[in-house]
Amino acid sequence: MSNELAGAALAAYFDHTLLKPEATFSGIVKLCAEAKQNGFATVCVNPYWVPEAAEQLKGTGVGITTVIGFPLGATTTFAKVAEARDAIASGATEIDMVLNVGALKSGRFAAVEQDVRALAEACKGRALLKVILEVGLLTDEEKVTACAICKRAGADYVKTSTGFGPGGATVKDIALMREAVGPEMGVKASGGVRDLETVRALIAAGATRIGASASVAIVGGGTGEGY
Repeated sequence: MSNELAGAALAAYFDHTLLKPEATFSGIVKLCAEAKQNGFATVCVNPYWVPEAAEQLKGTGVGITTVIGFPLGATTTFAKVAEARDAIASGATEIDMVLNVGALKSGRFAAVEQDVRALAEACKGRALLKVILEVGLLTDEEKVTACAICKRAGADYVKTSTGFGPGGATVKDIALMREAVGPEMGVKASGGVRDLETVRALIAAGATRIGASASVAIVGGGTGEGY
């Protein structure tokens, strides 16, 4: 990937994100306006704000990502599926679900796969499914195992972090995840992504989507703060 990646080609990598619990309607309107102006792939908002974002972005080509089982991933599969179906009906085009980290670390791999597969089936033909691994809580072996599970279960992407857990996106983890899933799946880097140099390094390592709240600053060549 060229280090000269910039402009519209760079902006198209971003899920422009606002997931703070104190996010307001005016903040969502601003987020959507920035996404339209810059040509970001999607906005990423909490489920409550999906209908508002859908209204703001109608006809623009900017997608709407929302988060499911967020930020812990420890809700039941039934609840995750219901949440995802409601979000899709409200206008979400991409679903970022949180993997059940505790189940994974307990060796309950079949349960984790069933959880992801149920979401993949709920999203099929209606929305892309990204699975948040929360890599800061996992060993490298667990990251590889999680990636294999997500691939078998039919997810479209694996994703590094919620932004609410320890750590965030690193070049090392993106390279590991890309190797684990191969070329068929997307890999989303999120958590602590705040400057253009980091974004280019993550893309070079295999990221095909970037989640950031500092998207506007980053595509402008600056450094931002936040998720």
